[in-house]
Amino acid sequence: QVQLVESGGGLVQAGGSLRLSCAASGRTFSGLTMGWFRQAPGKERQFVAAVVWRGGSVYYTDSVEDRFTMSRDNSENTVYLQMNSLKPEDTAVYYCAARSGSLYYSIPNKYDYWGQGTQVTVSS
Repeated sequence: QVQLVESGGGLVQAGGSLRLSCAASGRTFSGLTMGWFRQAPGKERQFVAAVVWRGGSVYYTDSVEDRFTMSRDNSENTVYLQMNSLKPEDTAVYYCAARSGSLYYSIPNKYDYWGQGTQVTVSS
């Protein structure tokens, strides 16, 4: 079992920045591929970014690639999502997710473990 706890959400004006954190516990962190997803009201959960555990390659959805940076600190069992140049359309609940192995997927049902989510609201 893996427990994931997100933090760092909040209210920010358009153009501002936020840094989300996701702390993992319960098993070996280095064997997990980690992902960030988001879900806006009335919409499906959407892939944002993922980092594989072997090699550390990071993948982004097109709409955030030039603005968001995902990183992982294996010594702290934590992943981060640095979000810059935020836009109102980035408003959503952001979820951290984990799956075993070194493949990433942009499909939510490929991930086995989920955090409780943290709200990000970007005002115009």
